[in-house]
Amino acid sequence: MNSNRMVVAQRGVIPPPKHYADSAWFKYILSCCAATTAEMVTYPLDLTKTRLQIQGEKGLNGNGIHHQPYRGLASTGVGIIREEGMLRLWQGVTPAVYRHLIYSGTRMVLYEKVRDHLFTRRADGTRPVWQAIVGGILVGGIAQFLASPADLIKVQMQMEGKRRLEGKPPRIHSAGEAFVKIYNAGGLRGLWKGCMPNVYRSAFVNLGDLTTYDSVKRYFVSSWGLSDNYWTHALSSACSGLVSAVLGCPADVVKARIMNQPTDIESKIPGTHKRGLLYRNSLDCLMKTIHNEGFWALYKGFIPCWLRMGPWSLTFWLTYEQIRNLSGTSAF
Repeated sequence: MNSNRMVVAQRGVIPPPKHYADSAWFKYILSCCAATTAEMVTYPLDLTKTRLQIQGEKGLNGNGIHHQPYRGLASTGVGIIREEGMLRLWQGVTPAVYRHLIYSGTRMVLYEKVRDHLFTRRADGTRPVWQAIVGGILVGGIAQFLASPADLIKVQMQMEGKRRLEGKPPRIHSAGEAFVKIYNAGGLRGLWKGCMPNVYRSAFVNLGDLTTYDSVKRYFVSSWGLSDNYWTHALSSACSGLVSAVLGCPADVVKARIMNQPTDIESKIPGTHKRGLLYRNSLDCLMKTIHNEGFWALYKGFIPCWLRMGPWSLTFWLTYEQIRNLSGTSAF
């Protein structure tokens, strides 16, 4: 009798455990942890890819228009280490991590919500691919729009080492300084410079990464009879990394050039923002790149892009699935 009263008393004092593992905020935290891990591991390839995409464009310096000498993947990476130091391979990693705290958390939570509540589920548990495509594009664009300022700061920080080697004055020394300078020069709108090519790129990359992973994984499990385990996750992420690179590389080139281009010093019209000296907008950058360097210039840096997206996707999905499993969260 007394033991029963103690149980009742304990039940009245101790609240029942909350089921937090499948909550949106907890999944958001898990996706940010996985994205940060993947970003730190593969960031040097991202910096190398950005340097490759910028080289070859017609630029302006004190002597007028000039062409930068071309370098390949290996020579670019070795050149950065030799000319700037090993740690420069992680220059700009801080805003890159900040970006994923917004981008990856938003896209993962939004996609899962859309998939589970709006997608049509077939009898075998699969969903129509076209719905996954639309969902991936939408959530990728929305997430990148929110994270675009951090991406802008990252790209400009990645190019600082190269500017100093060319004898140009440094523009920024830290992520905080970059944020303040960009805001003072163009206001809130200036923080979204290059936003549209960034949104387009992320929509396609998200289509390649998130949609491909989700669709391929479910196909392997339902049609091939594979278990939802480590090897299925690895195989699915390998497919998603390749598709992401193919779809996202052209928009990535345009995005990097728009974000890195110099601007005029003063605007003659009060209240207007600085104008780019090389490209008027994303379409102008796309057309000039093709006209001056050929169509395949849009795939500059494709190999490091693929080499980065592949390991990034592999690291992210394996980490994400494993920590979901360890935390008691249902599988993605």
